Amino acid sequence: MLDRITDKLGFPSLDQHRRFVGAIAIDAIGSGVFLPVSMLYFLATTDLTLVQVGAAISIASAIAIPAGPLLGGLVDRIGAKQILLLGNLMQFAGFVAYFVTDSFAGLTFWTVVVSVGRTAFWGSYGNIVAAISRPGEREKWFGFLGAMRNVGFAVGGLVSGLAITIGTPSAYYAVVLANAASYAVAFVLLLAVPATAPSEHRSPEGAWATVLRDGPYWVLWLGQFAYSSAMMVLNIAIPIYAVTVLDLPGWVVGAAFTLNTVMCGLGQGLVVHGLTGHRRWRVLVLANVVFVVSFVVLLGASAFSLVLAAALVLVGTVVYTVGEMLGGPVLSALGAEAAPEHLRGRYLSLMQLAWTITGAIAPVAFAWMLDHGAWSLWVALGAVNLAGILLAVQLGRVMPEAAQRVTNKAAEDLAV
Repeated sequence: MLDRITDKLGFPSLDQHRRFVGAIAIDAIGSGVFLPVSMLYFLATTDLTLVQVGAAISIASAIAIPAGPLLGGLVDRIGAKQILLLGNLMQFAGFVAYFVTDSFAGLTFWTVVVSVGRTAFWGSYGNIVAAISRPGEREKWFGFLGAMRNVGFAVGGLVSGLAITIGTPSAYYAVVLANAASYAVAFVLLLAVPATAPSEHRSPEGAWATVLRDGPYWVLWLGQFAYSSAMMVLNIAIPIYAVTVLDLPGWVVGAAFTLNTVMCGLGQGLVVHGLTGHRRWRVLVLANVVFVVSFVVLLGASAFSLVLAAALVLVGTVVYTVGEMLGGPVLSALGAEAAPEHLRGRYLSLMQLAWTITGAIAPVAFAWMLDHGAWSLWVALGAVNLAGILLAVQLGRVMPEAAQRVTNKAAEDLAV
């Protein structure tokens, strides 16, 4: 009975993977607690300036960029589970160290440890999901886990809001303690994750050369870059745009985050279920079209009064979230399935690299464009996703996996 209900909601059958799912949920809640207060924590507990804290985080982000491909090679050599656990331990160690960090050098060092640990976690995450799921049902798994993380971030965000309201160093220390504890609990749960066998012994000479010469996968990578760029809008562009450009009250930003969280948490599985029978590349075309429409709506908000502007920001957020739910599971499934199994760690590290690069560029680029006029940001983002439409069409021509239909059923189930 329970399996039938979860299947109708678009969720996969968890079977023996409940500990892995639990670990991802706990990790998301812990991260959701800390991310909103990451800079505030160091300002409240150290004598460092805002510029110093920002510089340390930027340096750590830059160092994490080349770490991704290096860790992808390690995934192929020693297995994804080991790198997943290592990434979890590094983040745990970094957050414990934050309790006694009070210098710029210390903050930079431990933020590098945390950033590389996060890169290790996400660089191996896709490999684990590919190992526990089966071809044909991977959109369902990636969609479910993505929705669950979204809800976890929201729950953590509520806790962080309480800490910000209290505003004392003790409250901020409690936030870091909660995040460190989440990594410790997640590590224990992740010990039960099935190990993926090392595949380096089957890798040909010049493994990275094989990856870099894979033209169709680079088309997919560019499509991922377009999607990742759009995914920076909710956390970075909308808050700045709504508050500083449109002069809207803060509750509008909170409502936008709430809408996104509720829609993803309750609707992601249903959206993936509704994709059954549709070709993957066409889903990606639609996702990019929806993103462009959302940017037009958001830009249009600047032409109206405060009340209408607030309404349009919320409408734009709803449209934007639909694009998010359409594109994410399909891109994740393609990233895993289009990669040769024995080089999957390297291939997926490239997909993670797209996220890392856009995460590093977006804050500066979005702020610069908003400072030069709201239209420049939304036009630029629209152009990126218009390019994403062309890339999706090309992907359907050059990558057989992209031309397949979403089945939401494992291949062996379809054969019955």
